[in-house]
Amino acid sequence: MRLSKIDLSNLIAISHDDDYLGLVIDRGDSLDVIEIPAPVAAYEGLQQLDAIVASDVLALTETVDFNHLPGVKQTIDMHPIQSGMANAVGYDPDRNLLQIEFKSGSVYQYEDVDAATWRELQTSDSAGRFFNRRIKGQYRSCQVD
Repeated sequence: MRLSKIDLSNLIAISHDDDYLGLVIDRGDSLDVIEIPAPVAAYEGLQQLDAIVASDVLALTETVDFNHLPGVKQTIDMHPIQSGMANAVGYDPDRNLLQIEFKSGSVYQYEDVDAATWRELQTSDSAGRFFNRRIKGQYRSCQVD
């Protein structure tokens, strides 16, 4: 077996048809669809991996409840953004707390996000790409709405 590190942070969807995997990749200003030869078992394995990762993220978010921490605001002033990922973002500099309202309507807070990361998110070309690379899985989070 050969091992290598692969960055899949811009991969947003996978399909399988006629012995090919279809990969949808977010390029920031466009979406690319790439087809590669692969058996259906590869697609099924990726679905299993996605379920494992999703359950790990769910376990992390269930163990942290910021609403019970002293002084943590449940809501933060939010600012609308143009993004395929989110409707609005906000930041509490006193608590280093980032809040994101996703397109689904879910609102999450991310703990210990420094002001520099907040500024980078605001000025990034793609908030979704920045979130996937620099925030998702890097900070403790909790769903607040």
